[in-house]
Amino acid sequence: MKRNVLIFLHDLLMVALAWLGAYWLRFNLDIPAEFAVTMWSALGIVVPVQGAVFYAFGLYQGLWRFASVSDLKRILLACGVAGLATPAALMMAQHAVVPRSVFILSPLLLVLLMGGVRFTYRAWKDGHFFLRRTGMGTPVLIVGAGETAMGLIKELEASRLWRVVGLVDPGAAQGGRQMAGVPILGGIEDIAAHARRAEARHAIIAMPAASVAERRRATEAIGAAGLAAMTVPALAELLAGRVAISAIRKVELEDLLGRERIELDAAGLAGLLQGKTVLVTGAGGSIGAELCRQIARFSPGRLVFLEQSEFALYSIEQEFAGRPVSCVVGDVRDAERMKAVFAACRPDVVFHAAAYKHVPLMEGANAWEAVRNNVLGTLTVARAAAAGGAGEFVLISTDKAVNPTNVMGASKRLAEVVCQAVQAEHPATRFVMVRFGNVLGSSGSVIPLFREQIARGGPVTVTHPEIIRYFMLIPEAAQLVMQAGLLAAREAEGGRVFVLDMGEPVKIVDLAREMIRLSGFSEDDIKIEFTGLRPGEKLYEELLADGEATLPTPHPKLRIARPTAAPPPQWLAELEAWLAQAWREEAEVKAGLRRWVPEYRPAEH
Repeated sequence: MKRNVLIFLHDLLMVALAWLGAYWLRFNLDIPAEFAVTMWSALGIVVPVQGAVFYAFGLYQGLWRFASVSDLKRILLACGVAGLATPAALMMAQHAVVPRSVFILSPLLLVLLMGGVRFTYRAWKDGHFFLRRTGMGTPVLIVGAGETAMGLIKELEASRLWRVVGLVDPGAAQGGRQMAGVPILGGIEDIAAHARRAEARHAIIAMPAASVAERRRATEAIGAAGLAAMTVPALAELLAGRVAISAIRKVELEDLLGRERIELDAAGLAGLLQGKTVLVTGAGGSIGAELCRQIARFSPGRLVFLEQSEFALYSIEQEFAGRPVSCVVGDVRDAERMKAVFAACRPDVVFHAAAYKHVPLMEGANAWEAVRNNVLGTLTVARAAAAGGAGEFVLISTDKAVNPTNVMGASKRLAEVVCQAVQAEHPATRFVMVRFGNVLGSSGSVIPLFREQIARGGPVTVTHPEIIRYFMLIPEAAQLVMQAGLLAAREAEGGRVFVLDMGEPVKIVDLAREMIRLSGFSEDDIKIEFTGLRPGEKLYEELLADGEATLPTPHPKLRIARPTAAPPPQWLAELEAWLAQAWREEAEVKAGLRRWVPEYRPAEH
């Protein structure tokens, strides 16, 4: 408030100076005595009238620090209106005659004074009173010459942490032009020479809308030039307002393995989720938490977080502070607890993400816990959802459920069949299952492990030189899971298994090499060691079982596995009896899984 008052007083002073300056110019620096009297006496009318006009035009809502062209337009309009109001006010006050040229010169001078002071202040704050800051901040090249690069130049100059010494445009054959005073040096193929001449050791990729292939080419060129590669946030983050352009970071593996942006049926998902109560089990996990973030974009009436881990539930609760959410601590295997939760919350849509997912950990002594959590937990939540009147139930499955060789994969395949069986019992609720592969950055992913090993100086451990996996990003997986739920709702048919388009599989050893390179090292610095396959692991994963075909869907990244026949009614009762048994040894668990999942073939080690 105090600042606005000072600015208002400043503008009143500018009004007076512009009025006096107009007389000064009109009479060529020699104002006759009779006109000097009218000049001073008119100030008592001119200043308050023009001040009232400026206040009415809202000139005191913006900040001088960020004065822009829109502010200049507002000043021009306000000064024009004030210039018309002034002679009208003087006439009404029956003031002595004022030279007509003064009424023209005064607004022009006023625009120069008010606009000039504001933009001078901004230039001073941005450090533009001197030549481009030589020697201040770390010299850096920007890859890209679009609007993002323009915004980045302005923000980095204001921060004083970086000094932009040149732009490298992937689409430019040669340089010679400038952007915001920064020279465009040429194409990216010559970035090493550009960096040498500009004495830069860092390059920032400012192409948030570029394809994965384009970002990869830029990163490879930067790495080959011996520069540290950095990037601006992704376009989706910038559009969502979660980060600023200046929130630069190192290029991560996810940037190079990421896939093209998912096109969601926003209108359809709004119809499925808007105003509804949506429950997510395992809401504190990596997949569950991202599902919650994606669901929140469609304005559900209430989000219910169901989580066994107190810390994970607290973390997701803090992220959603101020939104309509309910936090529930509970074990998905506890039938009474699940009945009470679903009776109280009455969710319309359920996403079941709670599961044990780590393959080696779920072998051996943990095998029975994996089965009970993944199978009994799914059965318990599915029945509670049906009894609670949920319309949609979406199970998060895995590619490891296909021709499984480990307990975790077999338990998830069994959970799929359980949903088919419950679907037959409760046709009013649509049960669908969604299979996808490894998710970059999720708990249990190799990426965090590789980062830790590189930070320690190596070695980076890979189980086998030929092991391959499918990968996708967490947001992509969550979005496609939602889209699968929408397709099931539209077709009013449950019991289906949706398979996500995972793209091409990637060799894990190639991931390790890429991460070592992105960290600024070579394989001479950080060694790669092969440790052998772990319990339950196989060299490659599949998205479809032997002889299993798929059907297309309206969404290009989703297909439907041809449905298998639902098990007979007595099958579910027999399975429940097995799950109700006390703790089982590993051999007993695997023998039981071979009975319930015929395609299960335990890996031998």
